[in-house]
Amino acid sequence: MNKRIRNLSLVVIILGVVALAMGAVFVQQGFSKEAWLIKATEQEQIEIPGEESVIINSAETAQAAADIVREHRRGIAPTYGDLLGGEKFNPTDPTQLSYGQAMNIENYLYLAVTAFGVFAVVKAIGAFMIVTGLALGTTGYILWQRADK
Repeated sequence: MNKRIRNLSLVVIILGVVALAMGAVFVQQGFSKEAWLIKATEQEQIEIPGEESVIINSAETAQAAADIVREHRRGIAPTYGDLLGGEKFNPTDPTQLSYGQAMNIENYLYLAVTAFGVFAVVKAIGAFMIVTGLALGTTGYILWQRADK
């Protein structure tokens, strides 16, 4: 029986170490990619329209800027279909070009909002894995100690 408990405790300890390592990687990757995106958005120096001193470097500022761009884009035309009016895209039409550029910037900003959210989830999952790894490691250690008795 002691050998079976010892083997079980060893498996639990190994699972704990794996969970701990995976959690550390998740947390590191979450912070690393978030720092990369912040640096990239700050290098682009995209500012919130009307608030020139506010550089977009978080989900909140990206969301605010994207909403403003969307509002301005809808001022040009409510939808892409309305803009074209049943015709094909005309790359020489400045209005259509402005609309297309606004769509690109809007998508870029909403993608940044999504990315910041994913980074938060990845870091939270990593933290949970670390806690789980510590719990498994502790449980395995306690089982190991009891196998000796």
